[in-house]
Amino acid sequence: MFRKILVAIDGSEPASHALDAALDEARVRNAEVHVVYVIESGLFSSLPMDNTLEIIYSVLQKEGEEILESAKKKADAKNIPLTTHILQGHAGSRIISLAEELGVDLIVLGSYGKSGVDRLLLGSVTDYVVQNSPVTTLVVRS
Repeated sequence: MFRKILVAIDGSEPASHALDAALDEARVRNAEVHVVYVIESGLFSSLPMDNTLEIIYSVLQKEGEEILESAKKKADAKNIPLTTHILQGHAGSRIISLAEELGVDLIVLGSYGKSGVDRLLLGSVTDYVVQNSPVTTLVVRS
């Protein structure tokens, strides 16, 4: 049933569990796996880009690359091919647009991300994707 899986990660423990679940599902179904890290650029959109914002963005870009590289190593250890994507924008809408672009059958997300405020309820990005996804979405609890 699931031939193409997209998992969103942000370096948090719930995202790590989501990656594990996606890799397990991929192994069982011999599915293709894509992993996405989104730099939430909405934080910067209303501010003029100066050196400080460029430095912050650069740090987030580097963090994303490191997180994706770690995901790739985890998949390689399980002999599961994995394609990585780093995007910028509103995380929820970018995850959904990438899922549509790739034609995925399943989106896998952690129950919440790195923000402590998001832990009060289902994470805001996860909630957005669940509410707006045109495909099956699996929320992995930590």
